Amino acid sequence: MRKRILEIVPQAEEVVSYGMPAFKVDGKIFAGLLANKKHVGYYPFSGSILHLFPVELAKFGSTKSALHVPIDKPLTKTLLKKLITARRKQIKENS
Repeated sequence: MRKRILEIVPQAEEVVSYGMPAFKVDGKIFAGLLANKKHVGYYPFSGSILHLFPVELAKFGSTKSALHVPIDKPLTKTLLKKLITARRKQIKENS
C-alpha cells in the first residue's frame, strides 16, 4: 500500500504521526498505515472520509477513522486514489 500511495502522490513526504507511518503534502497529512496481524489499517486522518464510499468499502472492516484491509485483499489503486483524492480535497477546502 505504501508503494501505491507514493505512485499516486509521488511528492508525498513520509513521516511518523501518532506512532504510525504517514504521508504528508504541503505540511498536511492525508494518509497513514498501521500493520496488524491480519490486516493493514489505512487511516485517512479524518473521520469523515470513509463514509463517502459505502459501496466500495462494504467488504472491508472499519471504524470511523480506519479501514481494515486484509493482507491478502489489498485496496485497488483506483480505490486508494479515490480515498486520497477525497482527503486531499477536504484538506484544501478546510485551509
